[in-house]
Amino acid sequence: MHADWHTFWPKVVDATGETVYMVLVTLALSALLGTGVGLALHTTRKGGLLPSRLVHTVLNALINVIRPVPFIIAIVALSPVTRSVVGTMIGTDAAVFPMVVVATFGVARIVETNLLTVEPGVIEAARSMGAGPLRIVVTVLIPEALGPLVLGFTFVLVALIDFSAVAGTVGGGGVGNLAMTYGYLRFDTSVMAVSVAVLIVLVQIAQLLGNLLARKVLRR
Repeated sequence: MHADWHTFWPKVVDATGETVYMVLVTLALSALLGTGVGLALHTTRKGGLLPSRLVHTVLNALINVIRPVPFIIAIVALSPVTRSVVGTMIGTDAAVFPMVVVATFGVARIVETNLLTVEPGVIEAARSMGAGPLRIVVTVLIPEALGPLVLGFTFVLVALIDFSAVAGTVGGGGVGNLAMTYGYLRFDTSVMAVSVAVLIVLVQIAQLLGNLLARKVLRR
């Protein structure tokens, strides 16, 4: 059975909107949480602003355990928690929860890695002028690493589009669900082709916007 494209395009538009919603909400939440975890990792490391071996070891272990898990497995593993928090395991909101959990730890590692590129001398200079840890983070660490951080978040944004497609195949909504329900299960290659095209366009837009923003930040 093939789709009637005169009536099917609204479904494509709705699915694209759901994907954009999942990606943007996840990006906002994971950026906030992941940046906090990444800053904690950087500041608590040996020689950091607030060194703490225990905190750094625990956070580092969590990231190393969660990051390698394939997203499709993470969705299944987190499903009981998702049901408890969201109330359901189906739909876009249910897909956002595991996406945020997984993306947070990916963002944390990206933030920590980029903060490590800041010259130690700049931090020491701020310390010698009496700046406290919070002031150094806000006025030195983040501004100095902002360009690479924007590129890192662009990478995360593209990865989240992929996550949303995976989530859609297990009832998460969006373009992935459209491709699975109306394309794969109905053997309709036209729906699959359109779904792939939509995802490619979304990725290209995300990459373009990220590159433009990073270029603007780096020129400051």
